[in-house]
Amino acid sequence: MITPRPRLNEADIRCLVKAEDEEERATAAHKLCRAMDRNELDPMEREAAQKIMRVLAADAAELVRRALAVTLKSSDLLPRDVAQKLARDVDTIALPIIGFSPAFTDDDLIEVLRVGDTARQTAIAGRPFVSRDLGEVIAAEGVEEAVRTLAANDNADVSEKAMTISVDRFPHSDVVTALAYRKVLPVTITERLIELASDAVREHLVSRHALSADTAIRLATGARERATVDLIDQASASQDIAAFAAQLNARKALTPSLLLRSLARGVMPLFEHGISELSGVAHARAWLMIHDAGPLGLRAIYDRAGLPPRLFPAFRAGVDTWREMVAEDADLNREHFQQRMLERFLTLRPHAGRDDTAYLLEKLDYGPVEDILVGAANAA
Repeated sequence: MITPRPRLNEADIRCLVKAEDEEERATAAHKLCRAMDRNELDPMEREAAQKIMRVLAADAAELVRRALAVTLKSSDLLPRDVAQKLARDVDTIALPIIGFSPAFTDDDLIEVLRVGDTARQTAIAGRPFVSRDLGEVIAAEGVEEAVRTLAANDNADVSEKAMTISVDRFPHSDVVTALAYRKVLPVTITERLIELASDAVREHLVSRHALSADTAIRLATGARERATVDLIDQASASQDIAAFAAQLNARKALTPSLLLRSLARGVMPLFEHGISELSGVAHARAWLMIHDAGPLGLRAIYDRAGLPPRLFPAFRAGVDTWREMVAEDADLNREHFQQRMLERFLTLRPHAGRDDTAYLLEKLDYGPVEDILVGAANAA
């Protein structure tokens, strides 16, 4: 048995036109819109349906216009001129249309974006599909919430250019996190996000996205060294540091940055045994040279260990700070010691090369280079 295709209900149309009560007209509008959207309309019926939509869009009652907008927000039956008219209406009517209607061109949406408030920009950024061109305009001109929504929208075609603009504009916001959790990221964007993201987000980036070999090695090395020093920092006094240093050296993990970080955190035993291991000098003799009150002992054992000449002033500052604080019976906790060491380094070497200072601060997991340098300049 074939069921005849239902046609538009004339009684509902009469109710829509003649009813004085807003709720009755809104109910009739909703019913008509559902019927028009669900039924297969021939060309004449489609034309008649779109005329009805224009009548509804011009209705004085917000409830009626909202019934039209909400019911046909995703319908390809809605004419472009009606969609444009509704997009200029109040938010309860405009936002569903702006956020879903396929009637708009990219130019239409860009126009709405440029004159719209946060809610309208965000609705555009969260659409079921956002083209590459539109995405780039949102990234360049949208408010932060709209850019974050774009970044989080997996159905948006977000180009590398749009991602770069987004990070440039909002480097310290939830935009970075939203981008980090996209399914696909260019390597260049991944590496930029790693520098800005929180630890949890950084871990996600490293595990889910491709990195250049240099970045992967740098991150893996930094994580290993931080974990190593934290382990030593928490170890009991009975731990065999000499054997531990030997194991690190055998794995080629006894690096200058590891020794510098251990010294800066006040973990002197690892530094002493590390120097002994690298130089091939017995620990007792290495200890005497490291703690020599004169200028020659530390330099000699440092050079023999094959450590970089450019970093010697930083190691010198660390050893001298340790000696002073022991003499003062001062608190040797990590934060206090590290602060004293940095102050000493910058005071003794006020004209230290920026690259040297940046390297030192990076390896100590300290704050931005600019902040430290400004602080030191003000203190001077």
